[in-house]
Amino acid sequence: MIETKLTKLLGIEVPLVQGGMQWVGVPKLAAAVSNAGGLGILTALTQPDPNALRLAIRETRKMTSKPFGVNITLLPSINPPDYEGYARAAVDEGIRIIETAGNNPGPLIKYFKANGCTVIHKCTTIRHAKSAARLGVDVLSIDGFECAGHPGEEDVGGLVLLARAAQELQIPYIASGGIADGRGLAAALALGACGANMGTRFMCTAESPIHQNIKDKIVASTEADTIHIFRTLRNTSRVFRNSVTEQVVALERRPGGAKFEDLRELVAGARGRLVYEKGDPEYGVWTLGVCAGLIKDCPTCEVLVRRIEREAEQVIERMARMRVTRTEKSKL
Repeated sequence: MIETKLTKLLGIEVPLVQGGMQWVGVPKLAAAVSNAGGLGILTALTQPDPNALRLAIRETRKMTSKPFGVNITLLPSINPPDYEGYARAAVDEGIRIIETAGNNPGPLIKYFKANGCTVIHKCTTIRHAKSAARLGVDVLSIDGFECAGHPGEEDVGGLVLLARAAQELQIPYIASGGIADGRGLAAALALGACGANMGTRFMCTAESPIHQNIKDKIVASTEADTIHIFRTLRNTSRVFRNSVTEQVVALERRPGGAKFEDLRELVAGARGRLVYEKGDPEYGVWTLGVCAGLIKDCPTCEVLVRRIEREAEQVIERMARMRVTRTEKSKL
């Protein structure tokens, strides 16, 4: 087994965290990841209201006795969700592992820490990571440019970002973005991380709630099949490249650019949700990381997590064998 600060802190067997994905982080998937030895995550905003989150937590507990967490992502919105209500629901239901993301998480982090929670906060820059550390989070999730969803605006890949984290951060951190196999996990550990967060890879598992057509599309995709939208709005998001997302980019690139109102109908969340439900990858916007190029199958979470663990162990052992004494080297 690979033991890290993350496995000891969270009480999990394998240093893998399932990404808190909208419409994907539901009880069946979260429970399957936790049962496999990783940390499953329920996505609060997938549920229509705090009471529905309570029911989702209870449903998950029926399927696993192992630790799992709840993700609360703070999104820019004209009519923001009831974040405080979701937070209370999670705490009241006994959740003590929380993943936060987005802007101005301070009040939520303070509430969770006051209630004995372990908080993982996702960041895309070292600057933001240091701010979150000062707010008292326990673990940072460092999101590189390769990730699905929002990579920030500085376009720094994981190789440099994680090494910078090792130089600058005083608390544990995990790697997020571009990881889909044991090589990626081993690389993250070598760069100083104590685990990895995987979103796209867990989308393509037997227990993932998305339509099989979308899983098949992920398997068929390469690392070149994503595109960035909202670059001109300074809210960059990496998504699957299809006719809808290419139209969004075309509108952004026209003379004078585009306002969100010009794009609203194309990028509506309801359309993205229907992609997962109906299985048409061209219908709307849906997130996908460049690690899609590494995904070749759709296994159960148990098979996937154990395979990644085994692959990472093999890489670590192979690298250990590279180290020889000067005396041994002189004999070669």
